[in-house]
Amino acid sequence: MSDCLFCKIVAGEIPARVVAESDTALAFYDITPQAPVHVLVIPKRHFDSVNDVTESDRGVFDDLTALAREVATAEGVRDSGYRLVYNVGEEGGQTVAHLHVHVLGGRQMHWAPG
Repeated sequence: MSDCLFCKIVAGEIPARVVAESDTALAFYDITPQAPVHVLVIPKRHFDSVNDVTESDRGVFDDLTALAREVATAEGVRDSGYRLVYNVGEEGGQTVAHLHVHVLGGRQMHWAPG
């Protein structure tokens, strides 16, 4: 999508601090981190959200998880623990309409239901 922020990052039109990359996914630091480690992992192919991944596209989740695990290792939080978060839709906290998973770590993560 020509107006998608993350698609522009994938295309190299907008710079990002890349942590890791595979053939199908890209990982880069979040510009407004919520934890000492806060990396976004996105598919290079555009999907608006988790809801847009069809049965035939389910491998995208395997790719994102594998790259997220690589990021956790590179960032030194694989053994201490980290959180993978998908925000879906406006009420779910999704602010960019491109499927992405947050890799959060480097501190104790607390659950605060609201």
